[in-house]
Amino acid sequence: MSSNPGSGNSAYDAIIVGGGHNGLAAAAYLSKAGRSVLLLEKLEHPGGAAVSARAFDGVDANLSRYSYLVSLLPQQVIDDLGLRIRLARRRYSSYTPDPHDGRSALLIDNGDAAATAASFAAVGAPESEFRAFTEFYAGCRRLTGALWPTMTSPLPTRSEARNLAARAGAEEAWNAMIERPIGDSIARSLQHDLVRGVVLTDALIGTFARADDEDLQQNICFLYHLVGGGTGDWDVPVGGMGAVSGELERAAREAGATMLTSADVTAVRPGGVVSYQHDGAEHTATASWVLANVAPVVLDRLRTASRPAAPSTTLNPNHLREGAQVKVNLLLKRLPRLLDPAVSPEAAFGGTFHINETWSQLDAAYLAAAAGTVPDPLPCEIYCHSLTDPSILSPELRAAGAQTLTVFGLHVPDRLITAENNDRRRAELQAAVLKSLNSVLAEPVEDLLLTGPDGQPCIETKTTLDIERAVGMPRGNIFHGGLDWPFVEDNDPLDTPARRWGVATDDPRILLCGSGARRGGAVSAIGGHNAAMAVLESGPVESGARESDPLESGRVSRD
Repeated sequence: MSSNPGSGNSAYDAIIVGGGHNGLAAAAYLSKAGRSVLLLEKLEHPGGAAVSARAFDGVDANLSRYSYLVSLLPQQVIDDLGLRIRLARRRYSSYTPDPHDGRSALLIDNGDAAATAASFAAVGAPESEFRAFTEFYAGCRRLTGALWPTMTSPLPTRSEARNLAARAGAEEAWNAMIERPIGDSIARSLQHDLVRGVVLTDALIGTFARADDEDLQQNICFLYHLVGGGTGDWDVPVGGMGAVSGELERAAREAGATMLTSADVTAVRPGGVVSYQHDGAEHTATASWVLANVAPVVLDRLRTASRPAAPSTTLNPNHLREGAQVKVNLLLKRLPRLLDPAVSPEAAFGGTFHINETWSQLDAAYLAAAAGTVPDPLPCEIYCHSLTDPSILSPELRAAGAQTLTVFGLHVPDRLITAENNDRRRAELQAAVLKSLNSVLAEPVEDLLLTGPDGQPCIETKTTLDIERAVGMPRGNIFHGGLDWPFVEDNDPLDTPARRWGVATDDPRILLCGSGARRGGAVSAIGGHNAAMAVLESGPVESGARESDPLESGRVSRD
């Protein structure tokens, strides 16, 4: 799909580089405020990693291919932009088989506390462990409930954020989640290896870290996985992740944003000048603001493309952090049978299905990956979108009982993947994922794979390099780099709108509007919202920025 612009000249109020969900949100906000916006997307369609796709040729199943669940999308954004999005709550939080005896497992049932307590006993955890688990998360929620409203406001300082926590009675949680390695608090609060692991996973999704790392990157990851809505609930987007991006695209188009797909940005120059390739020709457009909905590493490349002799100025070490996961999508004839006779497959796969993710297994997997090997067993998490939202399957597949599984394999850092070994590693990782799944199933999952018209089994595996090549996330990092605290240090400057909203670069006319912005990460639209707010707070645009057409006006350069 390629969108053609209307008439006008070549200067815009804002050019947005990258049409992922955050870029679409920024385009919608700015266009609704009367600003002229050009959004440039390299792929043939908007949405970035927040898309649905028919992953298997000839099979009518729309899988959320790279991102799966929604937690951090604020209701404020949905209301502001009039998004027709439906998010389905999952009854079950998680299911975790005991790796030593797959016939017993921990099932966290949001609708039945007594059943959850009984499940703790089933895996050998005492009643006190269930109480400690409940109290631990109650403390976390007091903190996240206090911090969540700040995510779409100007950044608080550390002291201001801590005062919010104190007023919410969350001082202990602040110390546990913000001041010390989260592993200390988990180990102090909980005793059971499996229960500890269930908690720790939220600190490790997409982040290559140990529980006790002193840089606290695992703590920031943990906070972001619990802060959504103040509750940490992760919901299924009805219609698939593409429905979320599709609504953001609709809102931006209806507000008047100009979008060009198959438009490959080649350089971002000082003064708001953006060069790109489209329809086989070189073009240049200008704007008062450039909003980068690409990773900071990618923005740095685009900026240095116009000044190759200049040193990099936009990056900090946190932007360079590697991704650490493998993603596997499967389409099955039906849900697999479990080794555990006490839980139905519908309940087990109705939440997040944890496999080989005890506390000790997670640490052993980290050490193996740090030493350069694929962990065995590989810690994995499974989401079954189609149980909660069967609309992603055709009526024929639904009638046949088919189900989707999306697997997130942890502790697979990008350092294990090279251009030379990618094909071999992909096969190795797919085998490791299947082996890990089969360790807790009563039948091989391979036997349940549907096949397409071409006779190929419906399974696809994405390494970090595959993800980088497909959607431009450097080193396959799903957060566009390391995550940041959702506050600034007390002495950090907040003297410009861009700094106050956490979207600044070293160029005052270039803002981050994606997951690489402070408070970015996951499908949230927060980065796009906050960049748009920084632009609007900055006051009137500079003279000369008007509605524009990058292809037809005399101001456009065809270099």
